[in-house]
Amino acid sequence: MKRVYNFSAGPSMLPLPVLEKAQQELLNYQGSGMSVMEISHRSALFTDIIKEAEALLRELMNIPNNYRVLFLQSGASQQFAMVPINLMTGSKVVDFVHTGSWSKKAIAEAKKLGDVRIIASSEDENFTYIPKVEKSMIDPKADYVHITMNNTIEGTVFKEIPDTGDVPLVTDMSSSILSEEIDVSKFGLIYAGAQKNIAPAGLTVVIVRDDLIGHAPADTPAMFNYQTHRDSHSLYNTPPTFAIYMAKLVFEWIKEAGGLSAIETVNREKAAMLYNYIDASKLFTAPVSPESRSLMNVPFVTVDGNKDLEAAFIKQAEAAGLHTLKGHRSVGGMRASIYNAMPIEGVEVLIAFMKKFEQQHT
Repeated sequence: MKRVYNFSAGPSMLPLPVLEKAQQELLNYQGSGMSVMEISHRSALFTDIIKEAEALLRELMNIPNNYRVLFLQSGASQQFAMVPINLMTGSKVVDFVHTGSWSKKAIAEAKKLGDVRIIASSEDENFTYIPKVEKSMIDPKADYVHITMNNTIEGTVFKEIPDTGDVPLVTDMSSSILSEEIDVSKFGLIYAGAQKNIAPAGLTVVIVRDDLIGHAPADTPAMFNYQTHRDSHSLYNTPPTFAIYMAKLVFEWIKEAGGLSAIETVNREKAAMLYNYIDASKLFTAPVSPESRSLMNVPFVTVDGNKDLEAAFIKQAEAAGLHTLKGHRSVGGMRASIYNAMPIEGVEVLIAFMKKFEQQHT
């Protein structure tokens, strides 16, 4: 069966070498006579997997020693609640930068636990840009500042990490983690659903500074307390073992590719190729401000907003082996998600198809 180019925003495509290695090991992991999906999370075999996964992630992201890496479940959406439960415990005031659909959901959860200040927003232009965030905007007594680093639906990304002073900066990095080099020390907490650049759906990675753990209210359910997972090394309950194993394979793949510096170079090349074509096109246009454009998620529409033509494009693209290019239902149009696993060849094939489609319809 021929594999297609999958431009899904998530669950997204995984690197082919990773899938092939998982396939090889699927029935008999490390000579155990069992699949990795069958071994106990308390076994020595899985202990090695989770320890290696953490060590690789620390190496790739250069995570400082005073940060914990937690492998959790329930996606970034659970973190919308878990972050305020654990961190919104002082002034009970949080400053948010509102940049789209996911920050809207995170704001709604935080409002249940305290006061939310929206210090900057791009809602005035339909979230097509990242607003400026100045240090003077931030309440020095706020428990934390929250940003969505990359906006999967809207196709925007923070090019600069805001300076929040002594107030911890929290970010949802689900769709941009491991796509480029970042300074982890600028954040108090990073969380990311795995199904974009890390592993299959079901795993959530949390990277949290030591001093932000241990402040949850006494009546916090154990599973919602970061301290529970820190103290148990992410093994308080049965973790998503297969997803953690797959994450380890992805981390190995990134390391073998040359680390985040090499991955970032390829990602910038892929994004530049696609944006350059769209900007020169007479049929397609990118609705996002150039200074805020995401490397990972590229929304585009027809110049005149022709819905029938866009539907035809999506249908014909799929027939050509270019799958999941339909834009999110809230914004319409098309969207190409070009995460780490998308090879340059996939973007080249997409551009060639777009050129052919444009010639036929202009």
